[in-house]
Amino acid sequence: VAAAAALIGACVVLLAARRVQRWPAIASAAVLTGAGAGVAALWVTEVDLDLIGSPLDWTTRAWVVAAFAMLALAAANLYRSDARRKTAAALAAVAMLAGTAVLVNAHYGLNPSPASLLGADPAAPVALPPLLRPPGSSTSTGTDPANMPGHPPAPGPLWTTWQPPADLPGQGTTGTVTILGSVSGFTARPAGIYLPPAALTAHPPALPLVVMMMGQPGNPDPRFIADALDRLAATHHGLAPIVIVADQIGTPSTDTLCLDTHQFGNVETYVNTDVVAWARAHLNILPDRAHWTVAGYSHGGQCAISFGAKHPDLWGNILDISGEEYPGAEHAAATRQRVFGGDQRAYNAQKPVSILARNTYRDAAAILTICSDDPGFQPGARRVANAAAAAGMNVSYRELPRCGHVAGALKAGLDDGLPLLYPRLGLSGP
Repeated sequence: VAAAAALIGACVVLLAARRVQRWPAIASAAVLTGAGAGVAALWVTEVDLDLIGSPLDWTTRAWVVAAFAMLALAAANLYRSDARRKTAAALAAVAMLAGTAVLVNAHYGLNPSPASLLGADPAAPVALPPLLRPPGSSTSTGTDPANMPGHPPAPGPLWTTWQPPADLPGQGTTGTVTILGSVSGFTARPAGIYLPPAALTAHPPALPLVVMMMGQPGNPDPRFIADALDRLAATHHGLAPIVIVADQIGTPSTDTLCLDTHQFGNVETYVNTDVVAWARAHLNILPDRAHWTVAGYSHGGQCAISFGAKHPDLWGNILDISGEEYPGAEHAAATRQRVFGGDQRAYNAQKPVSILARNTYRDAAAILTICSDDPGFQPGARRVANAAAAAGMNVSYRELPRCGHVAGALKAGLDDGLPLLYPRLGLSGP
């Protein structure tokens, strides 16, 4: 509301009548010239230089064009004006830019604070609970928890054996952790982490693991999945997975494709080796793939289905929320040329539908959610879901009503997909 008020105030100031001959014509020409410059700027950044990872929606494009138009009008106000008018025009331009930025961000809904919008959210490092087992004891993905040091034989799934203690918190906690690219060499930002209520008790159980990746541009922010899991934990005696929100892009403006490449670094190795090794060494998690999920939204959704298809020994479950169909799908020609040297066959080999077609998957689950009003991503999601089903995965393809592709899609996908994982993860009955 404050941003909208600032924009209206700026427009009133900039359009106010002046004692300048032909001011209405000058103002109109400035607005049209600025709007044209905005359209040109969008064309250059989105098409010519491909500087934006995903195409902007039309609401954002309209705000950008309007911002350029108002900047040009502010410049016109400097023509033959006194100091008071010049100062008012400068302040109006600042208010207009700030208001536009806030309203565009509100439309996407993914940055809840100015700090996170600027990629500098000062989330505190989280204090991890002490391990229940010696570090390094879980070195094999398929190791039976019953044979692990520190783990007594499991009599059944958690939902049947867990008794919430009196010290069970009402909600989980979030924070950040630093996960170095020791093997991959990839430089990632601090990862987000979510510890559910059961993990915060004096004698926590070993819990399932979710490794999630957000969109691009974006931040490894755990708050969205934490909110969804806190609601589920409240009705399941505090039980929820431990979540690492890994940084798969490093720099918000870079589409790393979630591959190991010379151009962008060894992202695939970072997530599937470095992040996994850190989780095993630092978290009270169940060690078998049946309790591990790779998840993601938009860019991260493509990463999730790609990693799940490539590494079925690690990931027994996949949650793909409004994911891209394949690496670099929104700028395929440029990706093929820049990363694969123009080799279409090599590019095709990295697409999830191709990876799925080369393998057969047993006891693996894939949940794909897409919004009914997301036409740019919906056909690809269907193709990926069909390919996963043909490869033997247990697939749940979910078209959700009117949630777009931004925060609404993320929240709806989490609220719809996570409950489907609970029975597989042993957190609820079938």
